[in-house]
Formats: sequence, structure tokens, C-alpha cells
Amino acid sequence: MNSGTALAVAEEALRLADRAAGRAGPACAAAVLRARRDGDTEALSIAERAWGRSLLQSGDVVAAAVHLRRSIAVSARAELAAESRILLAAALLQQGRPGPALREIDLAVPDLDGPGRARARAQRADMLHQLGRLSEAHSEYQVAVPLLRRTGDLLNLQRTLVNRGILHTERHSFGAAEADLTAADQLARKLGRHLATGIIAENLGFMETLRGDVPAALAHLDRAERAIGAEGGQLGPVFVDRGELLLAVGSASEAQEAAEQAVHAFSLERRGLLLPGALVLQAQAALLARDWPTALTQARRARRQFLRQQRTEWAELARLIVVRSSLALGLSVSRRGMRDMVAALVRSGWPAAALEARLAAALVLDDAELLGEAAQARRRGPAGLRARGWYAEALLRQRSGDAAGSSRALRHGLRVLDEYSMSLGATDLRAYSAVHRAELAELGLRAALRDGRVAQVFSWAERSRRLVHQPVLPPDDPVLADLLAQLRSVVRGARHAQRQVGLERRIRDHVRLHRGGDFRVVEPVSLAELDLGPSALVEFVQLDGQLLGIGVVDGVSSLVPLGSVADVAGLVERLPFALHRLARRPSPAALALLEDAAARLDNLLLGPFRVDDRPLVVVPTGPLHDLPWSVLPSRIGLPVTVSPSATLWQSTRFDTRPGVAVVAGPGLSGARSEAIAVASLYGVTPWLDATVDRVLGLLRSCGVAHLAAHGRLALDNPLFSSLRLHDGPLVVHDLERAQQVPHTVVLASCDIGRSLVCTGDELLGLSATFLSRGTATLIASVVPIPDLETAPLMTAFHRQLLAGLPAPSALAAAQASLRDRSPQDLAAAAGFVCLGGKSFGFEPYGG
Repeated sequence: MNSGTALAVAEEALRLADRAAGRAGPACAAAVLRARRDGDTEALSIAERAWGRSLLQSGDVVAAAVHLRRSIAVSARAELAAESRILLAAALLQQGRPGPALREIDLAVPDLDGPGRARARAQRADMLHQLGRLSEAHSEYQVAVPLLRRTGDLLNLQRTLVNRGILHTERHSFGAAEADLTAADQLARKLGRHLATGIIAENLGFMETLRGDVPAALAHLDRAERAIGAEGGQLGPVFVDRGELLLAVGSASEAQEAAEQAVHAFSLERRGLLLPGALVLQAQAALLARDWPTALTQARRARRQFLRQQRTEWAELARLIVVRSSLALGLSVSRRGMRDMVAALVRSGWPAAALEARLAAALVLDDAELLGEAAQARRRGPAGLRARGWYAEALLRQRSGDAAGSSRALRHGLRVLDEYSMSLGATDLRAYSAVHRAELAELGLRAALRDGRVAQVFSWAERSRRLVHQPVLPPDDPVLADLLAQLRSVVRGARHAQRQVGLERRIRDHVRLHRGGDFRVVEPVSLAELDLGPSALVEFVQLDGQLLGIGVVDGVSSLVPLGSVADVAGLVERLPFALHRLARRPSPAALALLEDAAARLDNLLLGPFRVDDRPLVVVPTGPLHDLPWSVLPSRIGLPVTVSPSATLWQSTRFDTRPGVAVVAGPGLSGARSEAIAVASLYGVTPWLDATVDRVLGLLRSCGVAHLAAHGRLALDNPLFSSLRLHDGPLVVHDLERAQQVPHTVVLASCDIGRSLVCTGDELLGLSATFLSRGTATLIASVVPIPDLETAPLMTAFHRQLLAGLPAPSALAAAQASLRDRSPQDLAAAAGFVCLGGKSFGFEPYGG
């Protein structure tokens, strides 16, 4: 073989390393061997550079640097060495060695002209960008892009457009970012660079995340993960961008999972430059979850690494998280350097970081000017940024004594966030996004408590719960229908647990691609407007770990501090344990435990309000969502309605649609006999072998539904909470596809009345979905006692309902009638509650 052949082989390996890095290794190794055998140093330099590029793009930065140094060492011409120095600089930077990296690029530039110099300038721009020196990077990009266009270097033009697009994204110049990334995508497709198209999709996802279009971001990131994975590329950056997206929608646990994946990937690939950024993501997820100690620890760790890498702006970003965590923990924060932190983050060109820095420094320094600067963000930009700007405006108004102006600012901020959350088509994302409302709602509630007027506290207690009529009918989706059918088949077969998990993830990810529909934000009902009739109301709210109660009895309102939320939660947790013991192994000790916890809760929660024997409306918070109110001594035999908010309770409209459907599911003791007994009361035929589709059809056509089926609350994935039917589970996603739901629903299974309680008392689960879809009254159990026969309670309840009693009164009477029969009957009946809105008398009718 002659030298020309060795050179041709080396140049082909370099082209392959550009097009398909993950598959180029063997070709690069062969090119190196050919060049060594033929003694061709130019070919050897190019082959080693190709191998280094392949390893660099595949994530092995340490091995990449070894081959690139070999390429430089054997180069006979300065130009060849300079080309390899460009790549070596990138490898050193990814290892977290910015000083040597910048020295290599500075050595390369003088030895290059034309296309080579254009590439070197583009590389320098990217390095400054990664170091957080955005203004310098932007200036370099503005030089490099025209140079690359002039020299016709389409490959490096494509790379540089991607990098400049990312910089525009970080500065919230979304139009410019989209233009650069779209142009880069067109070039990558023209050049056949499949890995590059995946990387561009990832960065389009990052751009849409910051712009606030979550479904578009998810679609891009899903495409990126598939494309990059297929090409053997580096998935760590995709995990980071997915984590950023999950932070934006408020899903702290999923963001933490994505951050852990990124940390693992960067550690495995020894990409030291990117590792502290993933630690910042972990700290931000902990901050969102209000896990202040973890946020503090991770941010300090990231800051140390950034300082070692001489990345000042990034180090100040980590310091900002340290400051915010310390303030939340009540730790002292040094005033020294606070303005330097603000200046660095303003200089960085990261709008969100600059705003948060101004807010944190304003609190530490008691500086109105910084608050005013932060408040400017309320006028433009993505929803999250505008909402934080309104928060700053509220603080500024509050500082100047303008209570009304502060309240208006907080309401504007909440409205911005509610509009944002309703742009999301997925129920879980809407619920998780409520976490961003917390600080706004808490600030309003604190101001109302200082003011001392019950009406204002009540108003902010209602505003702290998102009052939105959300779209109830998702679009027809055959893909979702097919995935749900597959899931039922897998679960019914009781096999392939791994496939079930995979299907649930595919369903979750698919549903999240939907956009929200029309919605209406409801103004909270005021105390003056509240029409309770003969009922009393007690609304609970928590702030700073303390529980407060707002009582309205005979038109007289009161506000009472009730103690620690943790203490109340501890008492509530005793009830299911005691009821479980009564159901399985009745004993005087179990009964005593139940009665003691119930009496203490009764005295604590209702004692101050003198509700007496009035019908009671309860608006719970936190652990009180799981409280079986019928066990409280003062409520035995008396009606209780549990509602998500007073506003939604009052706005209930009763649907007089006729028709009764009674269904029994498999695997639940007594379900068939219960269904037959209940159906006979109405003169209808029960469905004893109904499938999911049949039940969904029944729900569309009836006014009352009784579903006796095994229920499951999936706390780790609440939208897969389910009722077991004869062809598999009916899950929340099925219910969301139903065109209509009955006005009255009875779920005669244990535990299914419970929901996952998110920040802001957002609820996720089957019972919460029935209520959000329009069910006015839901009878369900909030106590996890498995497989109890509920037929005596249910037949007693329906008899009372047919006699004309409203559902809460019918349930209370049925529970009272069973209380003294046996411990098992007491346990079976006690966990059921009446959830929903204002109740109306029931007019008996048949099917």
C-alpha cells in the first residue's frame, strides 16, 4: 500500500467519526495501524485525530485526549497539530480543566487560516460559553459564524449554529435560538449526521422548556433520546435537559431522578466539566421539594467544583442555591459578597438566575432597589419568570405599606401560573406545577394573618387552592386507547412486570404530549357570599408546619390556631392501624386505640368551633385528606361532606340525569352479592362481568353508579390508580377519556377514596379524577383496609338515599346503624366519606 492509500483511509475514518462517532472506533483503529505500517506520519496524525474525535463525541474524554496528544506529537506540519489542538481543547474542557483547554485553543489559532481558523474561533466561542462567559462567547460566535459560511465549512457551521442557538436560549432570545437550531438541523440532515439531529432535538427541547411549551419540549426530548441512543451518543445532557423541564413543571422527584441519571452518566464518561452542573440540578430539585439540607449540601459541593474549574458565574449560581437554602433553614447568611453574586449572575445573561439572585440579596440586604429590579421581570418572558416578578412586586409593595397593591400583585402572579398550568394537557403535570404557587399563596396568607381579619384569611385559604374549571374531555386518541388495552392485557395475565412498567411509562409520556384546552379561573367565594344553609363549615390550612382552622357556624366566622401539622398527622396515622386491627383481630386494645385517637382529633379539630349537630362541610389540607370523619365522636351519625374547596362546594350543580348502574369486579370478597343486593333496590340488573369499555359506557349514560371492585391507589404513579374489572384495571387515564361521568358515584372498595396530596392540596387519584370530571357526590373509603365486605353498609346507604336523604346524611345514618353490630362492621363502615360539593335530596328512579 502506498502513502496515498493510508492517507485516504485516515481521511475516511475522520469523516466517519464526524457522521457516526459511536461506530467509528474500529475504522479509526484500522487507519492508525495502516498509517504506522506505511510510515505515513501525516496519515497517522489524521487517524489519531479521527480516533480522538470519535471517543470525544462518544463520551470517553480521557481516552480522547490521549489520542489527540499523539496526533499533535506526530504532526509534521503546524496546521495538522493545530487541528488536533482544537479537539484537545474540547476534551480538556470536558474534563474540567479550563486553563489548559484555553491555552490549547490559543496555540491553535495562529497556526491556522481560512477554514481552520474559523473552526478554532468557533471552538473558542463554545469554550467561553461552557465556562459561563456568555458575552465573550457571543462576540466570538458573531465572528466565527460568518467565517464558517465564507469558507463553506458546512459541518462546523452546523455545530456552531447549535452552540449559538443554546446561548440564545439561555439568554431567552427564543426567536434567534429557534432560527439557529432550525438552520443547524437542516444542515445536519443534508450532511447525514444522525447523531447531530438528535443533539439538536435535545436543544430544541431545552429551548421549549425555557419558553414554557412543555408538550413541545417533551416531544423534542423523546426524539433526542431515541436518536442519540441509537447512535451510541452521550445521553447525560438529555437527562439534564429533561430534569430542567421537570423542574419547570414542578415534578421534583422526577427531576431528581433525571439529575441522578446525569450524574451517573457524566461520572462514567469522566466528563468533569458537566458533573457540577448536574449537581446543581440535584440541588434545584431538592430546593423545589423543600428539602433544604440536601439542597444546601449539593450546592456547596457543586460550588467547590466550579471554583476549581475557574467558572465564576456557575460558582455564583451554586452560591445562590446555598443562600436560598440557608434562608429557608433560618441560618445566618453573610452580607459580604452578596452584591458581587448579583452582579455576576446579571452579567451571565441567565435571566432566571439574575432574578433569583436579586430576590435573595434583597431579603438579606433589605434592599428595595434590588426588589424593584427583580419586579421588572413581571412584564415579559416565560410564565415562571413573570410570576416571580409579580412575587418581587408584592414584596416591594408590602415593604412600602401598600397591602392592597401587594395583594393585587400576588393575584396577578397566581393567574399567570394558573394559565401556564392549564396549557398542560396531562393531569399530573398540572398538579405538580402547583408547587410554583406556594410562595405567592403563602405570602398572601401571612399578610392576611397579620391583618387579623378572618374574611381575608379565608379568601387566601381559598386562593391557596387552585380554583380552575379545567378541560374535562381530552382529544380522541387511538394511540392512547391501544396502549391502555395493552396494559390491561399485561395486568390481566399477571406476568411481565417489567413490560407493565414500560407500558405505564409510555402511556405517561404520551399523555404528557397533549396540550391543555379551554379553562376558566374561578374567583374564590367570599365569606359574605358563602351560602351554607343549615350547615357549618370548617376549612383547614397549613403554614410553616402549623395548622389553622377557619370556622363558619350560623354565619359567624372564627379563626383558630390548632397546633402542629406533624402532631395531627401522627394521630391520623393511628386510625387505619386501629381499624385494621378491628377488622382482622378485634380486641379491646384496638378499640381503645381507635377511640383515643378519634377523641383527641375531634377535640383538636372540631372542638373549638361548636359545630354541634349541624351538617358539616370540611375543606381539608395535608394529612386531613385521609381522615375518616365518621369516627370522630361528635360526628357519629351526623353528615359530613369533604370538599376540595369552599368555592367548588358552593358551585356544585346537581345533574338530574336518570339511570342507575351497578357493577361488580372480580377478586373482591362479597362484591357479587353486594351488587345484586344494591341493584335489587333500584330494580335494575347488575353487571357482574363488566369490562372497562362497558363500564365507561355505563358511566356516560347513568346518573348514579355503584362500583363494587377491588381498588388500588398507586402512590408512586397515581394516574395508574385503578379499579379491577374483568378484563383488567380501569385506570385514571381511562376515566379521563370518558365523555361524561355520573353525578353520584359509589366506590365500594377500600382505600380508593384516598389521593396523592401534592403541594397546594392538589389531588391525584381515581376519586380526585371523578370529582374533577364533574361528579357531584362520591362515596369512597379513605382507609386502606383490604377486602372487607361492605354489603351491609352499602345496602343501608342506598335505602336511605332512596328514602330521599342527601348523600352525606344517608351515609351517616348507614354508618350509625352498623356501629354496634360488630367490630368488623364498624371497621368496614368507618373509612367511607362523602366527597364532593353541595348535596341535594335524591329522587328515586330506576334504570
